[in-house]
Amino acid sequence: MAKVIMTCGRICSGKSTYAQKLKDQLGAVILSIDELMLDILGSDTGDRHDEYVRRTEQYLYKKSAEIVSAGTDVILDWGFWTRQGRDFAREFYRSRGIANEIHLITVDDEEWQRRVDKRNAEVAAGRSDAYFIDEGLAKKFANVFEVPDSSEIDLYV
Repeated sequence: MAKVIMTCGRICSGKSTYAQKLKDQLGAVILSIDELMLDILGSDTGDRHDEYVRRTEQYLYKKSAEIVSAGTDVILDWGFWTRQGRDFAREFYRSRGIANEIHLITVDDEEWQRRVDKRNAEVAAGRSDAYFIDEGLAKKFANVFEVPDSSEIDLYV
């Protein structure tokens, strides 16, 4: 039976790397908000960024249910930063009879800063189209991320 795996973790914690490993192991499909947003809209969405993210999430929820119903596992490579967002996702899939798991990816602060620095260097050099994480973006996501409690997590990575 196909399932949905949701990657949870703060920005630049290794969610995409983990999702890629799972994809290779399971033969799954990765659905990524960042990938879709960057490929279609680019990195400068201005004041409408949060609205575009919300619309992209809605689309990817529908698409993920469709893919799972066709028999293929789906990995949602986005942060699931808030309890409300995680609860919504669980209920969305439960109400459709779709098995789902939340995998929490964590790194310590020193490793996180190393990853941010590496990503920013790759973006600045044109080797990556990921979002550049400046101080303002790092602070925004630090304030948004709600660390899940053990009742929410199926697997710690």
